[in-house]
Amino acid sequence: MREKNIMMENGQPLSEELLKIPAEQFEMIERAEEIVDADFRTESVSYGKDVLRRFLHDKVTVVAAVIVSLIVLMGIAGPYMSGRSYLAQDRTRTNMPPRIPVIEKLGILDGTQVMTIRKSSLEEYQPYIKKNYGEFESQSAFGKGVMYKVKVDMYSLNGIPDQYYWFGSDSLGRDIFSRLWQGTRVSLILAVAVVVVNLTVGLIVGAICGYYGGWIDLIIQRLMDIIWNIPSLPLTILLIMLFGSGILPLVLAFCLTGWMGNANSVRMQFYRYKGREYVLASRTMGASDLRLMFRHILPNAVGTLITGCALSVPSVVFQEAGLAYLGLGVQAPNPSIGILLSDGQKVLLDYPSQLVFPGIVIVLLMLAFNLLGNGLRDAFNPSLRQ
Repeated sequence: MREKNIMMENGQPLSEELLKIPAEQFEMIERAEEIVDADFRTESVSYGKDVLRRFLHDKVTVVAAVIVSLIVLMGIAGPYMSGRSYLAQDRTRTNMPPRIPVIEKLGILDGTQVMTIRKSSLEEYQPYIKKNYGEFESQSAFGKGVMYKVKVDMYSLNGIPDQYYWFGSDSLGRDIFSRLWQGTRVSLILAVAVVVVNLTVGLIVGAICGYYGGWIDLIIQRLMDIIWNIPSLPLTILLIMLFGSGILPLVLAFCLTGWMGNANSVRMQFYRYKGREYVLASRTMGASDLRLMFRHILPNAVGTLITGCALSVPSVVFQEAGLAYLGLGVQAPNPSIGILLSDGQKVLLDYPSQLVFPGIVIVLLMLAFNLLGNGLRDAFNPSLRQ
């Protein structure tokens, strides 16, 4: 029987010389070392660790988180740092300018105030004048008069050269530093209470609508449309008339419609993930509805909820400040940032510091929470995972 030709890779048959090589000329070649799979040297990164890494990589978000932490810390400890109660009044020390140790040596926040006084009163103020800007003529209903513009040490003038009001005092002699941080505490407590209630209600309603759908979702959505169109200002006034002034009516007013944003976010996430394979597999294995909702589907909405909560805090603080201007916020003598802004606006031209310091705090609060919310949104975004 004729043997078939042995072909090489290029399609040509092996030559007769290669086919007739003696067996003793062949040598068996083997590897001395054992071949194994290479070690997996890359660090194992969980979702939570990846979120933290992206969060810390964003320097703006880290700075915002530090600012928020400092404001919260001052809201806790600030009212006790100056040694004066935020309710204590001293009519002999009204409208004192800010004075801060060490910084006063730089010529700022040194307890001085620019005043315009008559020439006849110049000698009375002479021991307390830090700087004289010169004289000028002033026309009034009583005729012309010579006036002097001078910078006066108000603490020496009031006989308290060794006292310090870090942010000054108000028209009732109350320490603005203590009142500002107490007001920050009140505003943050209000905001956190509103966020917790909105998150809880929105989470439950959104999970039910998104998971069950159908007529349940339809009915709840129509009820939400009705509640959403209730005007907030008349509702707030009505709640204050029923429950009186304070945090409770504000929480109720902010929560009546505030939970709907969280509910819609959770509902969309449930519609998105409830048909995924791992959810269907868990249902096939006998998992209950509650386990499917809160163990398998809800974790996908956590990032959206955390971001929404971070962005809701400055919104609540800003709304409370707006209501305080209308006299519908937290009532005196308890302070809030809105009340301090309202009181400072009344004396803006004469004592601008009473508005500047609350304004700085609310601006930092708004910017920091918004930047923090944006950073959390990017950190929890799974599409950015590397």
